[in-house]
Amino acid sequence: MLTSIISFGVIMAFVLVIFCVIKWWDLPLTGVTPVPLFTFIAILFTSGLDVGLIMFPLAFDYPLYADTATEPAYAFTNPLALEFGFWGFLIWAFYFLTTFYFCAIEPRVRFFEIPFVKVLNNIVIITTCAFTGALFLIYMPYYIAEVGDGETILPVFYLICFLVILVAAFSSTDLKFVKVLSVSSTVLFFLLIAYMWANAGMGLGEFASTAGNIGGYFANIHKFIVPLTEYHEFYLFWWFAWSIMIGQFVSRFVGGLKTWQLLAALLIFPSIPLAMWFSVLYYYHLNGIGTAGFPNWAMTIVGIVFVINSFDSLIRLYTDNLNLTPARFGTVVYVLGNAIGLFVLTLLFQSQWLQIQWVGTVVIVIYLLALAYIFFMKRDKLSKLDGQPIPAE
Repeated sequence: MLTSIISFGVIMAFVLVIFCVIKWWDLPLTGVTPVPLFTFIAILFTSGLDVGLIMFPLAFDYPLYADTATEPAYAFTNPLALEFGFWGFLIWAFYFLTTFYFCAIEPRVRFFEIPFVKVLNNIVIITTCAFTGALFLIYMPYYIAEVGDGETILPVFYLICFLVILVAAFSSTDLKFVKVLSVSSTVLFFLLIAYMWANAGMGLGEFASTAGNIGGYFANIHKFIVPLTEYHEFYLFWWFAWSIMIGQFVSRFVGGLKTWQLLAALLIFPSIPLAMWFSVLYYYHLNGIGTAGFPNWAMTIVGIVFVINSFDSLIRLYTDNLNLTPARFGTVVYVLGNAIGLFVLTLLFQSQWLQIQWVGTVVIVIYLLALAYIFFMKRDKLSKLDGQPIPAE
């Protein structure tokens, strides 16, 4: 059942991407607070990814993908191509679709201002935020292996989780903090890639040879559209769960890109650092290079920064949507209220009774409701898309 749901959702999203690009190829898109392209990509990249990008490949994914005896579905290509396919290129079309929608269509149809939809959307945002926090807490013993036994969630991990949420809540009080943190963490990520590359002793030839394995993804790109396995299905649901909220948040920063340029930017620019990062880690995997000590701490710190980036954008989004702003409640109440509330939800979701598949299913339902609403109620609005900026907040 879940496989059918996500397969339908993915195919529907790609059909909508193709439709939007063909129909509004040259439509200029501008958000309410446009920023330069690099800043926009940095905000998108750091808001739409989390600590799993840093830690999952080497610790969990590469060994899983390499074990084709257990998972024969992965045998058609190499682990690096699979990892890139789970995280990069085509999958970012989901974010293009929602970013385009909130730039060009939502200001004219106001679907997400319908009270029921507004409540449902913000429930999705808050639960996904807490779910991400719960995963961070659950897997922290693996991320910070130097502390504890690598499995037990010690009190210090609860403290770290709360502090991360607290810092993110403070960062969300002003968009300038979000922008600065996004750009800084993007630069930090490239520095981490450079450090891990140097630490492995890779030459340019070895990097190029390792990175060449990504070609296995592009040669088999059609196989990544529907779930390969339950694990791939989990990833697709996760991307769907994030898609509306990320598009709603980053659309405000689009700075005059045309539709085709936005698509190209979202498919290509985030994929470059992803390809570099996964290639460096794949070299570690292939050569059995350990990461104990400073390399592991470096990855952990960057991973935590990514978590803060994800949290602050989501907190900013749902507090704006629900008018729970610092201007209304004051900075102290705003920060502590969000931090304590999300930490409590994180603890509740730690048992994993909330499944990201359920949240992703709700998002697919929202897609369908939006399509029906536009087709039956607001179809005439689509003929009036003129590329004018979204009305000022």
